Amino acid sequence: MAALATTAFALFLLCVSIFSSVSAKGGFTIDLIHRDSPRSPFYNPAETPSQRLENAFRRSFGRLSHFKPTTSSSVAQPNQAESTIINNRGEYLMELAIGTPPVPIKAIADTGSDLIWTQCKPCDDCYTQTDPLFDPSKSSTYKTVPCSSNQCTELKGRCSSEGSGSGSACQYEVNYGDQSYTIGDIAVDTLTLASTTGRNVSFPKTIIGCGHNNDGTFDKKGSGIVGLGGGDESLITQLGTSIDGKFSYCLIPFASEGDQTSKLNFGDKAVVSGSGVLSTPIVKDQTRKTFFFLTLEAISVDNTKIPFSSSSSGSGEGNIIIDSGTTLTILEQSFYSELEEAVDKVVGGERVSDPQIGIPLCYKVSLSQDLKVPNITVHFTGADVKLEQQNTFVRVSDDTVCFAFAPAQSLSIYGNLAQAGFLVGYDLKGKAVSFKPSDCTKF
Repeated sequence: MAALATTAFALFLLCVSIFSSVSAKGGFTIDLIHRDSPRSPFYNPAETPSQRLENAFRRSFGRLSHFKPTTSSSVAQPNQAESTIINNRGEYLMELAIGTPPVPIKAIADTGSDLIWTQCKPCDDCYTQTDPLFDPSKSSTYKTVPCSSNQCTELKGRCSSEGSGSGSACQYEVNYGDQSYTIGDIAVDTLTLASTTGRNVSFPKTIIGCGHNNDGTFDKKGSGIVGLGGGDESLITQLGTSIDGKFSYCLIPFASEGDQTSKLNFGDKAVVSGSGVLSTPIVKDQTRKTFFFLTLEAISVDNTKIPFSSSSSGSGEGNIIIDSGTTLTILEQSFYSELEEAVDKVVGGERVSDPQIGIPLCYKVSLSQDLKVPNITVHFTGADVKLEQQNTFVRVSDDTVCFAFAPAQSLSIYGNLAQAGFLVGYDLKGKAVSFKPSDCTKF
């Protein structure tokens, strides 16, 4: 097996060049560059593939806390903008442009987050970033949302003359589970994305957060966050009718990526069709609109089918979150134990443990040796997704291969290693996620 690093979707780099704006009608496609790719500003040539995997696995386990409800005072109150994201060295950066004239910025992007925000001048207390801060005073299309407006109320903003930003502007505050935070003004401005056609797509009057007080574990190579979740303030929701509620991505396994890029598609370009397409319903949770919930019915290991039961979902529907920002597939402990036992019976190799990685099921192999890998099928409602070896096992060192699934106390997440090599489409109007086995290098 070739060494494989993660292809998470918590961050992505969109290569932007400023050309004339075009309409989004008809759809468009943008590039995704993995954080560990030589084309990424995060690339560290001194790191080995196993070190990159180790770091990504740690982020998967750390990310669990961002999906769990909490009563901590550090979390945004009901009248504040709310989002969840892993903030410690995410996987990809998204490069977009804000304002008129357009100012390129790089921001963390995530399907598990909603608010679009960037660090802004004046910055009372900001973390250090490589790129210049966005200066809203130099954008002719920038406008704060008035504190007294109905829009401020609808966005659950707050009115206060204290703290950062403008006292007359509607303000937001977002706090994260790792104690990172952002505080600033809710505003509207033109957001510009590039497409693979070499022409820009501009979206006027996009709701953004202009952060004047931001700190925590954010990386200096990024400036803020772009939310791609299901909430009202996310980029996907705001693009709404212009993309017909559709977006898709095709993630290239890192070992195959090199200078090639994965793709993110919008609108008509995001339609997943043809032979081999499998679709499953999105189950909406009105208390957690950000996340995309699917229903996992079972997982098969060769001819052994293991039914899935969830302690966190009484009805059984909406029992797993599909998240391209989590590397591993995380399953509730009791079910994972059954799955691990079934997999181990087929593999039958020499098990080893590596506490640094934190994955329970690993095997000792040589560079020339391959494991007896079972056929694994993930049974969602209406969609039996057959996984390839690259989706289920990863070589974490010269002599160790690990199962790309791990246990959690009471939460299940379908991670990006299981999604690599599939065109994954989201149809928010049709309330469905589709999977199509694909060669993502050819998109």
